[in-house]
Amino acid sequence: CPNVHWLGVTQQRGRSDTEPVNVGTGVHQPATMPFGNTHNKWKLNYKAEEEFPDLSQHNNHMAKALTLDIYKQLRDKETPSGFTVDDVIQTGVDNPGHPFIMTVGCVAGDEESYEVFKALFDPIIQDRHGGYKPTDKHKTDMNNENLKGGDDLDPNYVVSSRVRTGRSIKGIALPPHCSRGERRLVEKLCMDGLATLTGEFKGKYYPLSTMSDAEQQQLIDDHFLFDKPVSPLLIASGMARDWPDGRGIWHNDDKSFLVWVNEEDHLRVISMQKGGDMKEVFRRFCVGLKKIEEIFVKAGRGFMWNDHLGYVLTCPSNLGTGLRGGVHVKLAHLSKHEKFEEVLKRTRLQKRGTGGVDTAAVGSVYDISNADRLGFSEVEQVQMVVDGVKLMIEMEKRLEKGKSIDDLMPAQK
Repeated sequence: CPNVHWLGVTQQRGRSDTEPVNVGTGVHQPATMPFGNTHNKWKLNYKAEEEFPDLSQHNNHMAKALTLDIYKQLRDKETPSGFTVDDVIQTGVDNPGHPFIMTVGCVAGDEESYEVFKALFDPIIQDRHGGYKPTDKHKTDMNNENLKGGDDLDPNYVVSSRVRTGRSIKGIALPPHCSRGERRLVEKLCMDGLATLTGEFKGKYYPLSTMSDAEQQQLIDDHFLFDKPVSPLLIASGMARDWPDGRGIWHNDDKSFLVWVNEEDHLRVISMQKGGDMKEVFRRFCVGLKKIEEIFVKAGRGFMWNDHLGYVLTCPSNLGTGLRGGVHVKLAHLSKHEKFEEVLKRTRLQKRGTGGVDTAAVGSVYDISNADRLGFSEVEQVQMVVDGVKLMIEMEKRLEKGKSIDDLMPAQK
């Protein structure tokens, strides 16, 4: 959803101190006083009608779902760490909408948010994820050997390939809500854990707060550096607090596997390389993620996951796999064709400019990625990208010769 630099392009992406934790035991102590974005206890002296936000000009999933009745039901509830429904919705209240995409308009502050504020999150999730119901179960499949093909995408058309996801550490509030101590604990766990990786995953961690000018310039040159969020969506949700304290970037020596620490999620894990070998990118993604998870479990800190929401992340749009598998692909002819949007819809893919959600394609190069996160496994989502991009390249070659693509139109996936 902040500035993401990826292989030569810049992509626009789009509080309460939580209860203190005894780090040694992981036991939550009762908080003495909640401070937060919207933790004004006196608001409960006013009627719900007087506190209900004006959403009359809004176009986001939260504004569609939030009714006065739901607000009345949830306004005096809070999670164990102190997150309230006003914290959940603040970013969507402050940011009515977006000209190009339907934004979500809310965030979770901790793992419990999705349960405590279920009456609001469930309809948002159902609306955002194509009818995914509160009773539905999510599938997880991180076995890269189940991916068919992916090593045969034509390098004359595919510029680069990438798979990313997020992970949240159990028992620690999420970035919109975490305290400084929690954020620093996430960073320490990452620094200590990632330092133990070997072989193709041996690498180095660069804290944003102490990196040298030379290190910073190198990360900019490599297009790895993420900046302080400038997006009002992220700022309004509290994710930029205390910047750059506790934030950093780790990457392996080959610069093909990255972990962003304490950006929009506790961890953002990215596997990428130039060219069209998505099979290799996905293999590295799965193997590396499993190694990272083993490290955290060994430290007594597993990842947030359940069989309904899959991997639990800050933004409801990323629930499930949190995975976005994308390739930068040249589609000079297909991108101008009247059936391009229909091809994308039927293959369950989405297009962005190479600069991200808000940008136009440069040199007819588009970022094509899976549209789904929830309800399909990691393998299924990457398979959709591989199969769909292969089809689009075939269509592009046809159009180059001035031939019809009608017989190549896929069925709806």
